[in-house]
Amino acid sequence: MSIRHDQGIVLRGYPFGEADRVVVIVSPNHGQVRAVAKGVRRTRSRFGGRLEPLTHVDLVLYQGRNLATVTQVSVIEAFPRIRQDLDAVMVAGTMAEAVGKVVVEEEPSHRVFLLLLRGLRALENGAGGMDLMASFLLKLSDAIGQAPALEHCAACGAEDRLGRFSMAGGGLICGRCDTGGTIRLRDGLTEHLARLSAADLSGFTSPDSNLATDAAGLARRFVEYHIESGLAGLAFGTGRRSR
Repeated sequence: MSIRHDQGIVLRGYPFGEADRVVVIVSPNHGQVRAVAKGVRRTRSRFGGRLEPLTHVDLVLYQGRNLATVTQVSVIEAFPRIRQDLDAVMVAGTMAEAVGKVVVEEEPSHRVFLLLLRGLRALENGAGGMDLMASFLLKLSDAIGQAPALEHCAACGAEDRLGRFSMAGGGLICGRCDTGGTIRLRDGLTEHLARLSAADLSGFTSPDSNLATDAAGLARRFVEYHIESGLAGLAFGTGRRSR
């Protein structure tokens, strides 16, 4: 048992006992951390709203046998603008949920932590939601070693006739390699996905396109397929399944 200093982003929380709450945090150094916030559900809790989901916090934790206990907490970034925009809340919630499903306990997660932090900062600065979510999910898939092929055929490497996408195959599939079960993409979506995958979330601006919903839907389905778990929220169109 020990005292440790840490930082992280609160992903979610759930009641624990009569007045406590367990908060689930993604830490750059310790991966997914579950910690008890004593008395946080009481009106006069000394932690107040500092452990709300989507808050970047600085923490002092007492590591017990099973769960850590929060002994001190201060807010680094609260992202107030996100909380006033329902669409931004939905996008941020999807980001946090996806991170919670790929980060494991006691495994350093610097890359995923920084990706979520940049995504939240972009939302806070007013970046467009659907394109930002698609960009985030594509980058998350890369961070976990499942980046889709977006500039060449995932099967043969060809760079032409790339109008279809395969979840199981790992990205774009050319007409010669398509054996069915792929998704036919709208015109321009291939190039749009590649731009979003390469975009810098720091200072993110949405490309001038009407393909944001399709891109978000495809990126979401791809991540869901490879983490073998659904993400809560709205469903988005992704094109047509080829026959």
